[in-house]
Amino acid sequence: MDFLPDPFRTILAFVVVLGVLVFFHELGHYAAARWRGIFVEKFSIGFGRPIAAWTDRRGTDWQIGWLPLGGYVKLYGQDGAGDVTDSADVPPRPDPRGPRFHDKPVGDRAIVVAAGPIANFVLAAVLFSALFMAVGRPVGNTTVASVVEGGAAQTAGILPGDRIMALDGTSVSRFEQVQAYIQPRAGQPVRVTLQRDGQELTVSTTPASRPGRGEGAAPVGMLGIGGGAASYERTDPLTAIWGGVAYTADVTVQTLGGIWQMITGQRGTEEIGGPLRIAQLSGQVASLGFANLVTFMAVLSVNLALINLFPIPVLDGGHLVFYALEAIRGRPLPPRAVEYGFRAGLAVLATLFVFATWNDLASFGLFRWVQGLFS
Repeated sequence: MDFLPDPFRTILAFVVVLGVLVFFHELGHYAAARWRGIFVEKFSIGFGRPIAAWTDRRGTDWQIGWLPLGGYVKLYGQDGAGDVTDSADVPPRPDPRGPRFHDKPVGDRAIVVAAGPIANFVLAAVLFSALFMAVGRPVGNTTVASVVEGGAAQTAGILPGDRIMALDGTSVSRFEQVQAYIQPRAGQPVRVTLQRDGQELTVSTTPASRPGRGEGAAPVGMLGIGGGAASYERTDPLTAIWGGVAYTADVTVQTLGGIWQMITGQRGTEEIGGPLRIAQLSGQVASLGFANLVTFMAVLSVNLALINLFPIPVLDGGHLVFYALEAIRGRPLPPRAVEYGFRAGLAVLATLFVFATWNDLASFGLFRWVQGLFS
């Protein structure tokens, strides 16, 4: 997409990335509903007035909305955003469309809801596997490419070309592992095992301290080194498929670790972004080539799956919590309790959206520009 002007490339990349992720997420819900014998009334990608619509032979309405910020699958028997209908209050009646959503066992409903995030995990694994087969699997290394003058690494005698083998006896094979180990150890001595010219040696260094992002955030340790670019290794299909699954799991663990660091204050919350940040990154990544765009899409698919699994009412995770409580109680939760839960969930999501948009605008420099107008 590098032949397109920046604004058009950004818009097109954003629509493609988000459209693919949303489509597969909703396709997961759709396929699971079909599997469990639940009629799907509507499948929509995007919101608002449809720019394209059609009805398939099963009677499902398909549409593409003009606002590409999400999508939804409407199942027969869903009643509003909270889906609070108590099937015990609905008299049975023959219906050519089959049983209503809330007439199905709680296990079937849970399968349908969980299928959306699962589809995003599967999509990420498929994209990573395809990249490993077409381009090659990135083989990380811990070879030092550069050393910052006056930094902790130079003081300890670490040189460009050295390969870091272990930190305090813990083996490392990727530069990301070095970063993850060093960052929380500002001011703490660390034993670094190196390989230099075929020989192994050990040096001691104390990572320099850099203020953490955000008020009250813990300081971040820095060695003052730069890592080399990863090499790519072509793999056979079976290895690529397994590698895609493993890489998806690795991204999931790293993402959860980053969220936990934000919760505990070890990491700043300014990294939380919304649609504007996704659009900006989509355009930037698209300019780097198709492989980078696919990688970005796969990582974003994992993030979308995890976000939807958060136990917040309105999201898939919130539905699963309600279904788990229903399974424990042996009957659905009272409609009023579900209604209050969804109101709270909407408030949480609205707050997160405002906060993420604020971060997006701040990263674009809008507030500095406004401040400059009045200074």
